[in-house]
Amino acid sequence: MLNRTTTRKVLLALCSAMLCAATCAAPETTPRVAVSDPKVLMLAAIDAPDGRAAGMLTGEVADAITQRFSASSPIFMEVTTLARYAQDGCRRLNVRFWQEGVRLAPGQGPQKQTIDIGINYCRNGLPPAHLRLEKTP
Repeated sequence: MLNRTTTRKVLLALCSAMLCAATCAAPETTPRVAVSDPKVLMLAAIDAPDGRAAGMLTGEVADAITQRFSASSPIFMEVTTLARYAQDGCRRLNVRFWQEGVRLAPGQGPQKQTIDIGINYCRNGLPPAHLRLEKTP
């Protein structure tokens, strides 16, 4: 039988091991930047080596949406590059918005809502002049 000191040490070691396992198993999170305009993240994704950018929508519009739907989280955004066009600085992007705890109708339980928007976008804010894809070696 273990004495109290030994039992505490064993429990402490067990808790530490469980905490380490939970931390190590947690997926890596993409750093999120607070933005009031989605274009900021769209441009960041165009310029990013991996074609990705992540953030949280802030400002009056985000606050109004969150309040209207009684949501329990900020509006998260993730922009990914789907295709690179031959025209310099132009990409096909997927812009994903999501929010936790959204209530779409009175009496409805809160749930996660997600919307994906595909857009052809260039650094100059316009769509590409043509949709020829970039040639890859």
